[in-house]
Amino acid sequence: MRRSTTTTLALSTVVAALALTGCAGPAEPAGTSPASSASAPRGDSAPSAPAPLSSAQLSERLLTGRDLGEGYTREPEAPRRSGDVAVIGCPALEKLGTGAATGSGLAFPRKAKVSFTYTGSSSSELGEELYSDSPAKLSRGIGKVFDAMLSCRSFQVASGSSVIDVRTERASVPDLADERWSQLLTFSAGGQRRIVKQTAARTGNLLVIVSGNPGLVDAHLARAVGKAQRTR
Repeated sequence: MRRSTTTTLALSTVVAALALTGCAGPAEPAGTSPASSASAPRGDSAPSAPAPLSSAQLSERLLTGRDLGEGYTREPEAPRRSGDVAVIGCPALEKLGTGAATGSGLAFPRKAKVSFTYTGSSSSELGEELYSDSPAKLSRGIGKVFDAMLSCRSFQVASGSSVIDVRTERASVPDLADERWSQLLTFSAGGQRRIVKQTAARTGNLLVIVSGNPGLVDAHLARAVGKAQRTR
């Protein structure tokens, strides 16, 4: 099975899953009921936040191999992959459009991302993304993606002759930010199965998304949020 780093959102998660059948290059993920594990949106009523950070500033707040410890190798950024990807059986996700499928599901211009492979008993992936905008925009943007993913307990994704079965499940997330979302995605194809966890946390004008191996996401989420806030 060819592995790919799973890091972003919406249908881009599905594009990563296409690696199960070898029909897609490295790409990135995203979200079991209409509501995710998020607190009630507070972006519009929150006090005015500082000006959004630039992409360069966000890059300085990403996790590094030194933050993570031994066994982590930073992966080069993979080019976005476009193509004929179709969602079957999830109308809410279909409405997001093919742009989300190619990794443009979050239209925030200020962003930074990084991905790692962790080698233990087997290779696992961990990816982080940072975005900065007004709290209200961040809340609406990430909320609509998770709501769409979690509105369908199962669906399929087709690319060419390959079909991937996807199951979604709400996941718990610690109370470490103003708003939180978390989900488990199970991809099945060709007799192979893969589970990806994606957790998003909004704190003020920052949105942190950590995706990949569930154990690695849980282990490094607080560290990622803390570094993004510069509170460590």
